[in-house]
Amino acid sequence: MNMHRFFIHEEMTIKEAIKKLDDGGKKIILITKGIVLKGVITDGDIRRWILNNGDLHKKVNEIMNPNPVCLLGGEEYKAKDIMKKRLIEAIPIVNEEKEVINIVFWNDFYDGEIKSYNYIDCPVVIMAGGEGTRLYPLTKIFPKPLVPIGDIPIAERIINRFVHFGCRKFYLTINYKKNLIKAYFDDLDRNYEIDYVEEKKPLGTGGSLYHLKDVIKESFFVSNCDILIEENYYKMLLFHKNNKNKITVITSLKFLTVPYGVIALDENRIIKEIVEKPEYEFLVNTGMYILEPEVLWDIPENEFYHITDLIKIYIKKGERVGAYPISDESWLDMGQFSEMEKMVERLGLQQ
Repeated sequence: MNMHRFFIHEEMTIKEAIKKLDDGGKKIILITKGIVLKGVITDGDIRRWILNNGDLHKKVNEIMNPNPVCLLGGEEYKAKDIMKKRLIEAIPIVNEEKEVINIVFWNDFYDGEIKSYNYIDCPVVIMAGGEGTRLYPLTKIFPKPLVPIGDIPIAERIINRFVHFGCRKFYLTINYKKNLIKAYFDDLDRNYEIDYVEEKKPLGTGGSLYHLKDVIKESFFVSNCDILIEENYYKMLLFHKNNKNKITVITSLKFLTVPYGVIALDENRIIKEIVEKPEYEFLVNTGMYILEPEVLWDIPENEFYHITDLIKIYIKKGERVGAYPISDESWLDMGQFSEMEKMVERLGLQQ
């Protein structure tokens, strides 16, 4: 392992640190001077900074933990028990001069993630009624929820992820090629329950939720059927409840580069600045949400309606609509062929 790919120096910005964190894929980076450990940053530190509207151009020492858990060389045998007890996924190994000589990760001991969560048992709605036109002609044969990622359909992968966290009750909203979807899931030997919400006509990403208004009585997740979020669902739900949100949008920080020189004009229409290939950051909607059950009564009956339509109304009314940021690395999207290929690659699968 090349541990230096997890090192950044103190002069780096938080924005640069976020990119490094995503590239490393281990939810931790080390701030070093040379190889001397100065602090660590985790995905949780980044999330708290974003939620506080922190400036991403500040230096990393604004958010780093200057006193992280670490072990001396030769004490690596203690790492597994400490990680399990402290619910941390990595421990730097240092010498007497605090020079980093190794990093021990939870995955060095186990294939799965560390159980830093309690099980949740809340309903999950998967919006599986769309035609998946961006994946045509594949979706001419398969409905989008059954498009395979590796050897498992995307909708089943989404369900399996929720089952991992304890969810057992699922609702699939279906329309396009609905009989194929029902036949596939009804034929599975599964340890969870599925009810189908059958749309007679396309109802968007939110319209079919109206039919669950007398059914769901607790906080619940809603997910598009073309995304996979590899994050801690327990922490998401806890955040939603602690903040008393009506809706929480699971978001991701995206960096977009304009591939041209961008022109700025002054009041006299004279060029005052040319910025070559500027980069901007945006907090974007991943397509996963947590909703309170009373939200269902605000969905219009039998109308094409998006969840984002309701969110806009709530924002105008001053209702609590929160955002839970996750890393770009944790958000896998298959809405287009190019994105589907990236999902397969990031999951380490063959297509």
